[in-house]
Amino acid sequence: MTANNNSSEIKNMLSIDFKIVDQLPFPVFYRTTEGIVEFCNQAFCRIIGLSSSLIAGRQLSDIMPHGQADFFSIKDKELLSAGVDQHYEVSLKYSDGEEHYVLVTKTLLRDEHGENIGIIGSIADISERKNLQNLLAESENEKLVSSTMLQKIRAGIVIVDSNLKIIDSNLGFAKLVGGDNEELFETIPGLKGADLEMLVPGVIVDMFRSVFESGESRIERDITYQNKLLSVGIVTIHKNQVAGALIRDLSAPMLERAEIIERAKQVNRKNMKTVQQIAYLLGENAAQTEELLNSIIESQKYNVEETQ
Repeated sequence: MTANNNSSEIKNMLSIDFKIVDQLPFPVFYRTTEGIVEFCNQAFCRIIGLSSSLIAGRQLSDIMPHGQADFFSIKDKELLSAGVDQHYEVSLKYSDGEEHYVLVTKTLLRDEHGENIGIIGSIADISERKNLQNLLAESENEKLVSSTMLQKIRAGIVIVDSNLKIIDSNLGFAKLVGGDNEELFETIPGLKGADLEMLVPGVIVDMFRSVFESGESRIERDITYQNKLLSVGIVTIHKNQVAGALIRDLSAPMLERAEIIERAKQVNRKNMKTVQQIAYLLGENAAQTEELLNSIIESQKYNVEETQ
């Protein structure tokens, strides 16, 4: 049977106006059981990069890369053997050189005696959907990694939205805020959805509000809470939408001596100018004042070392 006769038979069997098929936005094709392409629409021609006259009557290996042609030939043989419609996703290189994720749907065409005479198929470009799925999968993986890392940090960490609802937190945060929150953390991992205002002192809530309202990238403050000296740092994650806090207990016994010394040095630097001004008014030498303050630092260092 010639290609023209076969195409005419297909038209009669399907009662389809092939002019309509030719204008469909997605690729449609018909191949014989021997793998010869006898019909394709314009959308199929565009992804192959050849006109229909150059495609009709040719094998797949004549119109596309051999690797792709071999894959589709194997799938065709599976379809002819199993006799069940196929639906599968595959990466297909278009004539523009770009890789596209496509969904291929194929079914067998049979004559009046039930004999297989060819394969009719269509191709749907699902690249956008596939890319979105990949992005979501990566996002979920990143969330898992971030959450795992969060739990490894000793200091208290809490991430909240602009409504002051907790997005995530670690066990260190639950321990710092005290009460029943450590037990609640086991029931509700990360205390997700909890109202921050119900868990932390007002000064921390005000710091978060300030960051959300002003758009500041970072603010820090030391506060006293439940007989603890806490260092609180608020950072913007998504401006005016999401912010996080790092809360450290400076009174905890595990605090490293280096941090205590650095804290003292910070106080030294912060107050140096004021002390020097006072010393000047008193007629003292500023250098002596600096020497005195440095000696305080050293004594603090020795005191810390002795307590270790």
